[in-house]
Amino acid sequence: MSKLFTPLTIKDVTFRNRIGVSPMCQYSSNDGVATDWHMVHLGSRAVGGAGLVIAEATAVRADGRITPGCAGLWNEDQVEALIPINRFIEDMGAVAGVQIGHAGRKASAARPWDGGAHLADDAGGWHMIAPTDQPFDDDSTRLWKAPRAMTHDDIKKIQQSFVDAAKRALVAGYRFLEIHGAHGYLLHSFFTPLVNTRTDEYGGDARGRARMMLETIDAVRANWPENLPLGVRLSAADWIDGGLTVEDNIQMAAWLKERGVDIIDCSGGGATPAARASIGSRTADQVNLAAQIRKDAEIATMAVGCITDAKHAEAVIAEGQADMVLLARQLLRDPYWPVHAAQELEADAKSMMPIQNGFFVG
Repeated sequence: MSKLFTPLTIKDVTFRNRIGVSPMCQYSSNDGVATDWHMVHLGSRAVGGAGLVIAEATAVRADGRITPGCAGLWNEDQVEALIPINRFIEDMGAVAGVQIGHAGRKASAARPWDGGAHLADDAGGWHMIAPTDQPFDDDSTRLWKAPRAMTHDDIKKIQQSFVDAAKRALVAGYRFLEIHGAHGYLLHSFFTPLVNTRTDEYGGDARGRARMMLETIDAVRANWPENLPLGVRLSAADWIDGGLTVEDNIQMAAWLKERGVDIIDCSGGGATPAARASIGSRTADQVNLAAQIRKDAEIATMAVGCITDAKHAEAVIAEGQADMVLLARQLLRDPYWPVHAAQELEADAKSMMPIQNGFFVG
């Protein structure tokens, strides 16, 4: 019997199988408001059989967007646009999830097809905040703006913005919430020594650098229903000398577990240009990082990275490397990959059907 197509229950939420749609930026929102594109993009993956559909990185504040086209959860118009999308996802048998975050010093950027560098403030860009005032890159051939180093008041306001976004996520119909703590965005940039050189209580040793993440999680967990799962995406390794190792992230995962986090989404890299450049050659390593964190921190994990083959995905679950696999590019190529994988693995067709009150229907 296929392990990939067995249900997974976390708290009061049951996923019909162990396949999730990884959060993928679409750069197609209007002032943070989802459009018909999101209904088709996310809805089709739910129809295609995924157990969990995680919406793209969604900013907790306008200045936390990566680009002007990124999604948001800082006002009620954004909530209203998401309600029918999430209702459709759930009607198709998948669990609707969302990843919330703040882009920090990687915000105010052009969309990838427009170059991806920072936008000047008079060209649609905005001021950025980060642990320090060092820009993401020093390549003089492109615009890289310096952020403003955050004060303690800034930190408290950002943490409240995460709480407010989590509350809106619940109203919008999400039943799985993920905090973005990876890829060089704000929370990761506090944790990694590649970026955080602060000398106050939010810097210094690993516990000091982790403080921003942990305080944010405490605040969100207190306001996200206890019966619904909470996840965190970590860059499980920075893959560069002087950066975070998997051992650092095993410790972080243990701290997160103590605070009520249910599952860790194990990605990697992104903190600096060099760390970002290493992602392409190291992506496949992320499955092993998920396995290490699962074993040593004794917490459920989601594995992502170069998972494109049904038998590979089956092995990840069957061998206990992770509790769920997340697919990105492969699900862009084939929204019905879960159906095709089930056919290849000769899985029970029930794993494609909705679950209501603990029972399969269809």
